[in-house]
Amino acid sequence: MSTAIILFEDKEVKNLFPLTYSRPVYDLRCGIMTLGEKIRSNYPAIESIFFTRGYLKEVVKQAHPTHPVNTVPEDVEKVLFVNGRVLENNLVSLLPFEGEDVVLKNGDVIIAARLSGDNLKKALGDLKSFTPEENLQGFPVEETEIKYVTYQWDLVSRNGEQIVVDFNKVVDRNKPMNLGKIYAGVNMIQPNNIFIDKDAKVKPGVVLDAEEGPIYIGRGATIMSNAVIEGPCYIGDKTKIKVAAKIYENTSIGPVCKVGGEVEESIIHSYSNKQHDGFLGHAYLGQWVNLGADTNNSDLKNNYGSVKVFINDEPVNSGSMFVGLTMGDHSKSGINTMFNTGTVVGFSANIYGGGFPPKYMPSFSWGGAESLQTYDLRKAMQVAERVMARRDVKFTDADKALFQKIFEFTKEERNKRNM
Repeated sequence: MSTAIILFEDKEVKNLFPLTYSRPVYDLRCGIMTLGEKIRSNYPAIESIFFTRGYLKEVVKQAHPTHPVNTVPEDVEKVLFVNGRVLENNLVSLLPFEGEDVVLKNGDVIIAARLSGDNLKKALGDLKSFTPEENLQGFPVEETEIKYVTYQWDLVSRNGEQIVVDFNKVVDRNKPMNLGKIYAGVNMIQPNNIFIDKDAKVKPGVVLDAEEGPIYIGRGATIMSNAVIEGPCYIGDKTKIKVAAKIYENTSIGPVCKVGGEVEESIIHSYSNKQHDGFLGHAYLGQWVNLGADTNNSDLKNNYGSVKVFINDEPVNSGSMFVGLTMGDHSKSGINTMFNTGTVVGFSANIYGGGFPPKYMPSFSWGGAESLQTYDLRKAMQVAERVMARRDVKFTDADKALFQKIFEFTKEERNKRNM
């Protein structure tokens, strides 16, 4: 291997907490694919290397076992560095692999760098750590208009557009589109815009409405009777959409999720459940999340104003009228939980009780509107291990170390609330 693409993170990854507490930014989903998959699809013949924060190294190795993580093989002579926050539909033409050595910036953000030979050696140094703000200094700089994401609502607002883009990349419309089992009584509107993969089942009474955008149903997924799905929509592999569910446009779910009730313009990452009635809108849920029956979130203020969202415990004006719930990995809500507009729940929190809980709940929170206390780390890990075992996924030493690290560096947020 003499050439490679390196996906990296910059300091602004913190603006996507809590979703990026437990994964690198390029493993966030938007549309059908993750950000990293989109970038890599532009350079299919070139090996990929992943750079990430030190404490995430082992879990990234688990997620990407065939790729180098935080190391570069000695035979690599030319590299295209790409910021994992890049979300650009025309990337390969704006960022060709071939060309002179250069660092590309959009304003103050380092978007990419193309380096070889001595310049590459200088950038990598001894590689004890990598930050673009330090390692990619001192090289020729050019401005670029390549787009990137800053906050979670950027992912949600572009999700419908990205489903369409990804659908046209991964689906060959010249081949059969409906490979799964489609029962009598299924109503498909514009079936040439609907892909149903092998081993998927679509039960009687289901309506698949692809008039306004494509619908992708992954391998082994089940759409139960009388569910309605509007495109653009992505249903991942082995995901189950429950009876009479209403899945509206611009929604991505899965893989391996169970979802019912009403969902609109949201991203549910993977291995998460919202099985029962209740509304989820303009939301982003991480992995291993479970919403109790009749959990609802607001995604629109009564005064139709711009929604403020707490990012790193500070309010940020989203500039958007529609922002729903953001919930980190392994977090849960009890039955009848109500989340206010733009609420953020951290990693491994357990939220329950009457009324609206606070709009920002730190990682390892336990409680709701009346009070919050710290969720015991040992118990949180025990629950995570049980939950993952139900999906035949092992809770590894790397996962345990991840829980411990996130618990440590979110301690100050809990202390501020006397938890």
